[in-house]
Amino acid sequence: MSQQKSDYVDDAEIDAELDQIPDDGTVEATVENLEANGFDVVVVDTAEEALESIQSHIPDGVSVMNGHSTTLEEIGFTEFLSEGDHEWEALPDQIWSIDDDAERQAARRESQTAEYFLGGINAISQTGELVAADLSGSRIGAYPFAASNVVIVSGINKIVPTLQDALDRLESVAYPLENERAKEAYGVESMIAKQLILRQEVEEGRTKVVLIREQLGY
Repeated sequence: MSQQKSDYVDDAEIDAELDQIPDDGTVEATVENLEANGFDVVVVDTAEEALESIQSHIPDGVSVMNGHSTTLEEIGFTEFLSEGDHEWEALPDQIWSIDDDAERQAARRESQTAEYFLGGINAISQTGELVAADLSGSRIGAYPFAASNVVIVSGINKIVPTLQDALDRLESVAYPLENERAKEAYGVESMIAKQLILRQEVEEGRTKVVLIREQLGY
């Protein structure tokens, strides 16, 4: 079931000041600081261009996994990975076709070491840090080390001035929306159980950030 931010925004109380489209100067400064911290950055204007950028970046024949990301759903990547015309080894469909709970959980853990792991982020500081959180860790576990290559996709609405603002955004924008999604999707509330701050990428070329000049995800 495709789930988008618009499905929950009316049910969640968020700090709208931390979910705005920044001006061009702010975006340029953020890109400069992300790149100084070792992240490769691509800026595109639309969701369609973001999908095209991802398609061109991932070579044929590699294993591809994604963590849950509303942004990936909004740009059409989740559907493309499952049903599109590509030559990748799509791991999500393999995993969710496993009936045995223990085997499926083991496969989920193994998928963290995919050659390409894609996902979203909850906040980006203008100073060049990335902030994300998860209940189980399956969405962000691959980001620090496990996956060979990481592609993080985000709307520019997640850019905020400082790292503290990014942590505040996680609490006051991303969590309320994710909690509403989790209640509908899983019948339980979410929580910020495992939190990640990416301050630098020390392996050249490993982590790419695709920034979209639209208000996407949460």
